[in-house]
Amino acid sequence: MAHLLIAAAHKSSGKTSVAIGLAAEMLRRGLAVQPFKKGPDYIDPLWLGRAAGRPCYNLDFFTMSHTEIVTSFATRSAGADISLIEGNKGLFDGIDVEGSDSNAALAKMLSAPVVLVIDATGMTRGIAPLINGYLDFDRGVDVCGVIFNKVGGPRHEGKLRAALERYTDAEIIGAIGRDQALEIPERHLGLIPANEAEAVDATIRRLADAASAGMDVDRLIGIAGMAESAHMEPQIAGAPAAAKPDVRIAVARDAAFGFYYPDDLEAFEDAGAELLFFDALSDSELPAADGLFIGGGFPEMCLPALAANKSLRADIRQKLAAGMPAYAECGGLMYLARNIRWRGEKCEMVGAVPGDVIVEDRPQGRGYVMIEETGKGLWPAASRSTSHSGAGIPAHEFHYARLENLPADLDYAYRVIRGHGIDGHRDGLIVGNFLAGFVHHRNTEADPWVSRFVGFVREKSKIVCGYPA
Repeated sequence: MAHLLIAAAHKSSGKTSVAIGLAAEMLRRGLAVQPFKKGPDYIDPLWLGRAAGRPCYNLDFFTMSHTEIVTSFATRSAGADISLIEGNKGLFDGIDVEGSDSNAALAKMLSAPVVLVIDATGMTRGIAPLINGYLDFDRGVDVCGVIFNKVGGPRHEGKLRAALERYTDAEIIGAIGRDQALEIPERHLGLIPANEAEAVDATIRRLADAASAGMDVDRLIGIAGMAESAHMEPQIAGAPAAAKPDVRIAVARDAAFGFYYPDDLEAFEDAGAELLFFDALSDSELPAADGLFIGGGFPEMCLPALAANKSLRADIRQKLAAGMPAYAECGGLMYLARNIRWRGEKCEMVGAVPGDVIVEDRPQGRGYVMIEETGKGLWPAASRSTSHSGAGIPAHEFHYARLENLPADLDYAYRVIRGHGIDGHRDGLIVGNFLAGFVHHRNTEADPWVSRFVGFVREKSKIVCGYPA
């Protein structure tokens, strides 16, 4: 099981660009590449998945147990020639001061060799003590090499190489120069998502060319091939077959809404749901479905197009008013509100949520959250694994938007123990048969939300929608 973890000394070092370029270059060489991303993230995985030609899966200590992480990694990697894991932030960064949730901890858990991407801007001889510190800090982490990024030119690269060769035992695996053509545009929530950015494939090709020209890709493949297998068998043989679909759920997937975990979407199929994807910017009505799911995204970037699609907004509003079961997360919640205001522009949205959205210049909620159920939720009771003993439900949020002018008598499915949610205390507002919130859920042992939602759709569809099978 060849695999490799791409890490860095700190965030914004260029490890995402390196990982994307490597995935694309290895694919060009005929390898089946399975990408992974540490932590709760939708945007980097969209790029990595596009580069590798297969879905990118998240490995997250907060929402997943150790067993779930290793099982997911082993199972997804089983059909690939090589697996690439992109870390988040720095190699040793995390919430826990002991490092139990760090990239280094993940590398040790998965027996993954580590390659460090170092932003070399303004550095020469000082690169040596930095790298020695990373080599010595935890000898249990197998740091196998260094890639210099944002190198100023041949002379700068020569000084960096001389310093590492003289003062460290680190292997230099490549150097990439400063080039704006290799940068993925960013905005308030990070990189522009691959489902929205223009010329995505051209950018990926440039990154693959840079990987081929600036790195010893053969050496990286060799390092990955020396990795030990993750200490768990993949769950493939004897796995239960997915249930025969008996409900259909419409899912928004387009430039405005694209934040979905691929394993969550797979869980819908396991629960007996057929997913019908639609485009909120261009489709005039929902597909014939029993339920509706609108995930996160950047609706504020598509306001005129979303507002102009009056027929779809009216269709969604009418179906929700008639009782169609639905769930909306973050961007989906924003779309279902009466309107969205951002940077002086105000556009009418669906109007099913009795409130107005304002997108601020600063985050209103970000990071990991912990919520607990109020007992007023719509979905059937959770059937959690006995391995989960936590008091709450682990999830995450990252939104610049807030809601105002909400009625005081709304019911909410969740109390916020940690985080912000809708108002700092609650999340998951309930209107009719739909639930909407700012918190992003992950279908795990601790939060089996997909089967619960599908069960609710199944129960209500017989009464409300009645689409023929």
